[in-house]
Amino acid sequence: MCVKMDAIAETLICWYDAHHRELPWRETSDPYAVWISEIILQQTRVAQGYDYYVRFLRAFPTVEALAAADEDRVLRLWQGLGYYSRARNLHAAARQIVAQGGFPTTYEGLLRLRGVGEYTAAAIGSFAYGLPVAVVDGNVYRVLARLFAVTEPIDTTSGKKLFAQLAAQLLPGEASAHYNQAVMEFGALQCVPRSPRCDVCPMAGKCLALARGMVDELPVKSHRTKVTERWFHYFYVHNATHMYLHRRTADDIWRGLYELPLLETPSDVKDFKYPEELNDLNSPALRLCAARRHVLSHQVIHATLYEAEVQGDLPPSPNYNIIRIEDLDDYALPRLVTLLLGDRE
Repeated sequence: MCVKMDAIAETLICWYDAHHRELPWRETSDPYAVWISEIILQQTRVAQGYDYYVRFLRAFPTVEALAAADEDRVLRLWQGLGYYSRARNLHAAARQIVAQGGFPTTYEGLLRLRGVGEYTAAAIGSFAYGLPVAVVDGNVYRVLARLFAVTEPIDTTSGKKLFAQLAAQLLPGEASAHYNQAVMEFGALQCVPRSPRCDVCPMAGKCLALARGMVDELPVKSHRTKVTERWFHYFYVHNATHMYLHRRTADDIWRGLYELPLLETPSDVKDFKYPEELNDLNSPALRLCAARRHVLSHQVIHATLYEAEVQGDLPPSPNYNIIRIEDLDDYALPRLVTLLLGDRE
């Protein structure tokens, strides 16, 4: 089977024109808006990311507004999206952009922004400036792997180089942005990971994987991500009006977010005491009130929530902030903590 590159690009663009979703970031060439959408949509479904995009641009309509914001406010707006390093990098990059006098207009310049990799730089360059650079995200990997029956793993250096070459060969010189949108949307809606509708696919006659019965086998990855299990024990310690909260500062998940006092144990132990910093509470009765298994990309967290109500004032602590319970919504919390508090019996 001989596959012509120009025929593939033309077919994908025609399909896109008939089937694409109407999304606000596709209606603009503003590099700021494009950049915000691309960062939000990393590791995030469009249905979830849409509202965050709208809220984020409403809160920070310009890169200058984002650069001037404090990190707590940025993280608060990001709450629930996960992968919080994206928000911290976004904030840092906004300050880079302002310091250098505006958005970079070259692929190389975009790559120098904090948190911007090859895909994001290509997307901004293509959609904002019309640069002839090919985007290669997870959807594009899948489409190309199936079209050309590529068995080279997508998570190897040689595989990434091969797919980048294929993507560049398919890129039409005069319609690069249109094509890039088309191939990503095709992977998102038509050439989906599981049970794609190959019987109604406009690329069926050109797809080598379909011809060879390999659709479900592609794309290939060389190894599975190692998953770490962790055990978190949270303590909701409060009196009638106030509670303890602290900010995560270690180079770990959720850095910069606020959480309840935490004790992490190496395994699922039941017999433990308060974190050492809470010893001055005279050991009010602990009540197990919630438990959850929380799955992240590389970690599974087994979490429990214990509640203790203190009579009188909460003793000051060098490690914990004392906040009014009614102000809790003003702080950016990991979704796990929000869920545990909502689960309290």
